[in-house]
Amino acid sequence: MADRPTAMPASDSVNGSRSARPLQRPNPAELPAPSPEALAHGMAVREYLRTLIEAAPADAAHQNRRTISFADFMRGALYAPGLGYYAAGATKLGQDGDFVTAPELSSFFGATLSQAFRSQALAGILELGAGSGKLAADVLDACAEPPMYSILEVSADLRQRQQEKLSGRDVAWRDTLPARIDGIVLANEVLDAVPCEIVRFSNGEYQQAYVACETTDAADTANSPFEWCWKPLGHGALFEAAVARIPTIEGYTTEINLEAEALVSTLTERLGENGAMCFIDYGFPRRGYYVDDRVGGTLACHYKHRVHFDPLILAGLQDITAHVDFTAIAEAAVEAGAEVICYATQAQFLLAAGILTLLEAHAFSGEAARMAAVGAVQKLLSPSEMGELFKVLVVGKGDAAQVLSELARVDQSYRL
Repeated sequence: MADRPTAMPASDSVNGSRSARPLQRPNPAELPAPSPEALAHGMAVREYLRTLIEAAPADAAHQNRRTISFADFMRGALYAPGLGYYAAGATKLGQDGDFVTAPELSSFFGATLSQAFRSQALAGILELGAGSGKLAADVLDACAEPPMYSILEVSADLRQRQQEKLSGRDVAWRDTLPARIDGIVLANEVLDAVPCEIVRFSNGEYQQAYVACETTDAADTANSPFEWCWKPLGHGALFEAAVARIPTIEGYTTEINLEAEALVSTLTERLGENGAMCFIDYGFPRRGYYVDDRVGGTLACHYKHRVHFDPLILAGLQDITAHVDFTAIAEAAVEAGAEVICYATQAQFLLAAGILTLLEAHAFSGEAARMAAVGAVQKLLSPSEMGELFKVLVVGKGDAAQVLSELARVDQSYRL
């Protein structure tokens, strides 16, 4: 779990609408060629995924093909130990990686979060998926009294990089969620990388996307062996969510992330008295997510600062992500015992939390440094960059709402 890019490409506008054929395979000429080392790694990930598929039961209703759900494919491509995109050692963030993030853009991002949640932070901070460790460093630097800071990190490689970045600081790393979570939970661009299912409405029924593997020459590195396989969606939680959310438009394809909802439910149940959680990500409330003209959903892949819409290629070498249904996340938290404190755009939240005050009060080394900082903050706030596409959802228990009352003036939870 790590952070995602600062802005979507023109083909995925601020409204997130994509009229192109969903899950369209890009022209290979449009993407940079992997290095020989990356290519070898990608082949190892391909073989891992092929093994997963071959171990699945044969489906007599589909010519005995063996398949895995898209969520299982996404989980393997991103998180397979030692192989997945987040588990292997390639650089992911910054100019040498696949995307640039808010914490990498400006230290004022972390400083503003530190100021906004200063009361909760006294009881401790748990960050989910800390990326390079930059956000943790900035939050701790801005704290008058450094709190107990914990990081839940599933990637051994990223954990090592975080430990190097945060060397000498009082930070603890965890493999699993604690039984009780006190203070504040920070999740900056985490939910979009939780494995999701892909569902479509076709021929009068809801169908779920699975992934099959065709037999190919093992030396064929140019073509992906993975193919889509659509199956009728059986009754259950995913079916109920599809019926409630997805328009009955022929071919309408989108994502549903019950796994992210379950994660938020678990976090809420373990959140201590007066604790709060802050989720920052790109996404929409449900009424803006499943709109009629977003026929291709929001799923996207990020590779070398390019965006495309085919998750079945470059397995293990690219990020796979989907926008967040913030209504679903808020509902999961409320049903588990929290209340919504604030839902706002990133720009509204950062302004309410005092980012401009921090910027004005900072002692810069010179005019060039000041202008660079102003430009970075402008990217965080600009509607054409991160300001509107990214949203902030704050939920909490006990008197958290009272403590965070300054956020009420920008709360737009009525949109959820």
